[in-house]
Amino acid sequence: MDRIRRYPDLARSRRLELDAVLDAAAVGTLATVVDGLPWVVPMLYARLGDEIVLHGSTGAGALRHVAAGAPAAFSVTMLDGIVVADTLFDSTANYRSAVVRGNLGEFGRGEAVHALDLMSDSLIPGRSSEVRTHTKKELAATLAMTLPIEPGCWTVKVRDAPPPEPSEQSGGWAGVVPLRTVPGEPIPAPWVREDIPQPESVRRLVCGR
Repeated sequence: MDRIRRYPDLARSRRLELDAVLDAAAVGTLATVVDGLPWVVPMLYARLGDEIVLHGSTGAGALRHVAAGAPAAFSVTMLDGIVVADTLFDSTANYRSAVVRGNLGEFGRGEAVHALDLMSDSLIPGRSSEVRTHTKKELAATLAMTLPIEPGCWTVKVRDAPPPEPSEQSGGWAGVVPLRTVPGEPIPAPWVREDIPQPESVRRLVCGR
């Protein structure tokens, strides 16, 4: 694990804690340097064992750059709550964050199918079994990439605590306002007939909220 110098008390050192943060989110930020300039883009992802699975268009030159092995960093952050203290200085947020650094590689054709199915199922469990598989044209247009999770190349920080106790009693309220993201009621596409039922995977996703 990389060393965290800013608020080291929030650092987590166990690999299980890294996996927990990565598995709890669906969107992260991939960053690298292209032609001497910083390049950053938010991306959907999934974790497959010791790898982070990413995908994008084969027409994106920057993605081909990182898929060819350019150094990159991938970060994930989830805001879990607003920490309301008796002063603005002590007010903060509860959060979980992770950063993984390394070199990306490209999946082969056969591995790409499994990786892309995994990404779909990480968002909607079981969805890949309800629809047709990827066509050759779709696979040719999609760049499936892997970022290995290697020892010494990641950091995790977690804050999950109330505001600090004030040095002077102000008499004001202090506490935490929790935040969370949950599935809402599904909205059918305009062209879907009313008699077509929701797929089982969507029903399970909504019921699990």
